[in-house]
Amino acid sequence: MRHLRKRHRIGRGASHRKATLASMSTALIRHKRITTTLAKAKALRVYVEPILNRAKTDTTHNHREVFRHLQDKDAIKTLFGEIAEKIADRPGGYTRIVKLGMRAGDAAEMAIIELVDYNETDGSTGGRKKARRSRRGRRGTSAAASKDGAEATAPAAVAAEETPVAVEEADASNEQEAETVAAEAATEAAPDDDTAPADSQAPETTEGEEKT
Repeated sequence: MRHLRKRHRIGRGASHRKATLASMSTALIRHKRITTTLAKAKALRVYVEPILNRAKTDTTHNHREVFRHLQDKDAIKTLFGEIAEKIADRPGGYTRIVKLGMRAGDAAEMAIIELVDYNETDGSTGGRKKARRSRRGRRGTSAAASKDGAEATAPAAVAAEETPVAVEEADASNEQEAETVAAEAATEAAPDDDTAPADSQAPETTEGEEKT
């Protein structure tokens, strides 16, 4: 009977299976997200989550235990430094498996396994997911934006319309001033009719007085 022998088989012997899971764990720690078959992803989750849990407590013993599984100093440095800060407040469930469908070549079921805390905060894992917005909200915002734009452009349009009128009024006032100055100059240059006869009569009266 197969009591206590349930585990995800990936078609490898004991040593080969351990080496495969260690290599995949190192890749997951470095890249925060990897694509593999669904069977390997499920086997990797069981293998790597106890390692991630040990990294939350930074002790020499935990360093040695993790190194016994991974055999990679750079991955251990990343695990106890960057990743340990991200998963410090999480009680468990450090990874997520997302199914992708069948592979084209052999119809193997594919999946993505990723660190949960890096799904939305790290750009290397695909970036943030866009939230869905209702069309009503979009229409309301567009209408408000158009209204604000119309209000902003209205004073400019009024100023543009008033500017030619002001220019025409200024030109008319300048023409009136020019005409007034020309009229005053013409008045000053014209001879005075009242004074001319008086000047012509004065010598006649003077000659008459001399004759008398």
